[in-house]
Amino acid sequence: MTHLLNRTPTETRPPRMGALARLPVFLALSGRRAIVAGGTPAATWKAELLSAAGAAVEVYAPDASDELLTLARQTSPGSIVVHRRDWTSADFDGAAIAVGACEDDAQAQRFAEAARAAGVPVNVIDKPKFCDFAFGAIVNRSPLVIGISTDGAAPVFGQAIRAKLEALIPRGFTRWAEAARRWRRDVQSSELSFNGRRRFWQLFTERAVTDPGREPQQYDYDRLLAEARAEGARVEQGTVTLVGAGPGDPELLTLRAVRALQSADVILFDDLVSPEVLEFSRREAKKMLVGKTGHGPSCKQSEINALMVGLAKAGRRVVRLKGGDPTIFGRAGEEIAACRRARIPVEVVPGVTAAQGAASRLGVSLTQRGTARRVQFITGHGADGQLPDDIDWRSVADPTATTVIYMPVKTLRALASHALEAGLDPTTPAVAVARATRPDETRLVSTIAELPDRLDDAALPGPVMVMIGRTFEDLPMGLAQRQPAQPAA
Repeated sequence: MTHLLNRTPTETRPPRMGALARLPVFLALSGRRAIVAGGTPAATWKAELLSAAGAAVEVYAPDASDELLTLARQTSPGSIVVHRRDWTSADFDGAAIAVGACEDDAQAQRFAEAARAAGVPVNVIDKPKFCDFAFGAIVNRSPLVIGISTDGAAPVFGQAIRAKLEALIPRGFTRWAEAARRWRRDVQSSELSFNGRRRFWQLFTERAVTDPGREPQQYDYDRLLAEARAEGARVEQGTVTLVGAGPGDPELLTLRAVRALQSADVILFDDLVSPEVLEFSRREAKKMLVGKTGHGPSCKQSEINALMVGLAKAGRRVVRLKGGDPTIFGRAGEEIAACRRARIPVEVVPGVTAAQGAASRLGVSLTQRGTARRVQFITGHGADGQLPDDIDWRSVADPTATTVIYMPVKTLRALASHALEAGLDPTTPAVAVARATRPDETRLVSTIAELPDRLDDAALPGPVMVMIGRTFEDLPMGLAQRQPAQPAA
């Protein structure tokens, strides 16, 4: 009788979109009329912004500021026209957008009602209750444009995020985004297949990220097109990528893992993968739970292998997403072998394993000099669900080793008993960590002799791992939840 309950791979629907304070929409305003009321500096800035987006801006301002008049003179003829009078209802006819700088609520209400009566979306500067839309902070690498909004809750915070993004995104991306716009029609009309065109844009993106400061030239297009064509039938072939999702904290994903998730057609993931990690994937990607949990319902490994290979043979880019690192008790070897037998290209993207994540949050070194000369990973869970019978107990009893036990909960008592019989000091520190690196991480510090009883009483939620060794001797004994890191003073 097997200890596992079989279940079949099931497709999971992406979570519903969370509530949005504002819907980010990018309006096409080129050649369309935009109405601005007022001659203040704020109105001037909005007129400049609308003109930069290609709108034909008409400003109604009896008292136009020198700044506004200078702006109108410096822009191309007809781009910004200043009417030195008040607006009228007729001025809204045919307009695409209206922005008003109003002194009081009465003026704001009159302006907003006139715009809405004409079917024109309206914004009244600094008066959100009269606005149909809001302007956010902008990172301009046009045609790459990023808008940032806090719905007026914290404008300074929004500006701080904008400053961060300005520093992160090279200004040269403007040239590459413009090149993409120029080349898109040529790529569409080329003889490349759908997958070939997608490969072209993957190569394009790699080139832009690698060399953002250079002006893209026609020879770049020719070379990228030739590279995409050279891949021939290979680009139509599916692939499998084994990706380490890390122990739970999505910020521990590698950049390579994020790129794999964002290019996947299908993601096969385990129960141990935190939902936040899946947020990095394309929403269009099919996500299938192929759960494998210790002592719980699990999909058969043979079914997972067959599904993975079948999808890849159908031309899909498959990501096999695993908690921690795929090569640490993740059955990576079996899945790699299945792909190779089927002649499916397979790649492994390593991840932060649970031991590394837990140690980082505990603030300890697994190979502390003078305390631990080596670290070893073992499993407390064999193929039959019992304690494996081939563990090197003298190695576990070595006082200079740090031992990390994966899937230990059901067999820890027997494991500790064998290790103690082999000579492990019963006072050796041991720590059980549940849900390592996640916000609800919990740890239980004890001695190895007492930990099985303490762990039974604590009933920690999975996944749980246990680490044994003198490197943990400075940790306070007892049960505790991880405290958030405090910023340096």
